[in-house]
Amino acid sequence: MPHLVILYTGQLDAETNMKVLCRDLADAMLTVVDEAGKQVFPTGGTRVLAYPAAHHAVADGGAAGIAVAASLLSRDPNVDIAIIEPAEVHYYQPGWTLVSAGVFQAQDTARSMASVLPAGVRWIKSAVAAFEPQSNRLVLEGCRLVQYKQLIVAAGLKLDWNAIPGLAQTLGQHGVTSNYRFDLAPYTWQLVQGLQRGTALFTQPLPPFKCAGAAQKAMYLAADHWRSKGVLQQMDIHYCSAAGVLFHVPDYVPALMSYIQAYGIDLRLQERLVAVNGPAQEATFATVDAQGQAQTITRRFDLLHVVPPQTAPDFVRHSPLADAAGWVDVDAQTLQHKVYANVHALGDVGNSPNSKTAAAARAQAPVVAHNVMVALGRSKGKAKYNGYGSCPFTVERGKVVLAEFLYEGKLAPTFPTWLINGKKPSRLAWLLKERLLPPVYWSAMLKGREWLVNPELEG
Repeated sequence: MPHLVILYTGQLDAETNMKVLCRDLADAMLTVVDEAGKQVFPTGGTRVLAYPAAHHAVADGGAAGIAVAASLLSRDPNVDIAIIEPAEVHYYQPGWTLVSAGVFQAQDTARSMASVLPAGVRWIKSAVAAFEPQSNRLVLEGCRLVQYKQLIVAAGLKLDWNAIPGLAQTLGQHGVTSNYRFDLAPYTWQLVQGLQRGTALFTQPLPPFKCAGAAQKAMYLAADHWRSKGVLQQMDIHYCSAAGVLFHVPDYVPALMSYIQAYGIDLRLQERLVAVNGPAQEATFATVDAQGQAQTITRRFDLLHVVPPQTAPDFVRHSPLADAAGWVDVDAQTLQHKVYANVHALGDVGNSPNSKTAAAARAQAPVVAHNVMVALGRSKGKAKYNGYGSCPFTVERGKVVLAEFLYEGKLAPTFPTWLINGKKPSRLAWLLKERLLPPVYWSAMLKGREWLVNPELEG
């Protein structure tokens, strides 16, 4: 059935009658004939549709996008917002670590997109193909256009499974897994339960990537399970990180190192995964020897947990919004684009030098929401983001090292040290991770409730 879609903006006169326009256009289409005189558009099968363009567009419906939309609506319930998101399901990704340890069920981390989108937003079920900030519009797949007054980019990042030869083809089999995929977190738990002896490799790429502690969390929980079953001594565990440090905030390293030692983990820094042979169960790493010479090392495995290399999405990297590295180029405090004043970005897609975590997105959402309201003349005083991020290291079942930090690694504990000392493993921090953070995510962050993340204002 042929469709003619009209996207119109709020600048059109209120007297413009879209119903009449659509009817007239449909009538005109029915008069079109080809060279043989045959009617091109079938009677009764031709439609003309008109949609208003959003005043405020949010690209996409991940955690950051929904959170900022909800924060905007909490400030003005009448604000016109469109969320552009093709997916039908929304995932609580921080829960996948606990799925891989048998604490959560995978289905507990998934809800329908329709159920989590804020009431009052328009859901455009499509994917962004390109940005045209010079014209204040987005190009969607299928060449549809969306005009905007304010644009918020919350497009997340791209998991580049194909950057490591052999990885994509063997995921979910031959002992190769990753907690970065919903369908693979249960496979991680299956592998951990099934191993009584053997070699387990946990890898981490060079930054940037989301959730800096993901590989370690999976590793510590696996080792704790093997210890509880009395088989830890039969396991050969390696942590192979392309980085030169265990964690980028030094204050938390001693607590993490104590678990590295307690579990007998072979810590291999500056080793980057470069190839996987699934059927042979072999992983190849690039590193340097004691003389600084490049070399490769191939290790056999029974379990290989991979954190894939990560980049900005292609439609972001190849857009006018991107910096040289491909991320949306924003001011680190206001999260406003450095060139296009009516564009903001938050979450993993921005180039602010913070850790890419759900906690960071939760702290950024009210900052962006406030600054958009300032741009609309409805609020005063720019809000500033201080770089807050958090990484709850699940170092064993029942204990968490709660890392919280700002820009430049400055510590930023939410709780007094007598309650939760983030530098030490804590049972209370585990309860926070297991019991409190999921409802905070679903019922606060995605609902515009800015508990403990009220933005700091200038002036």
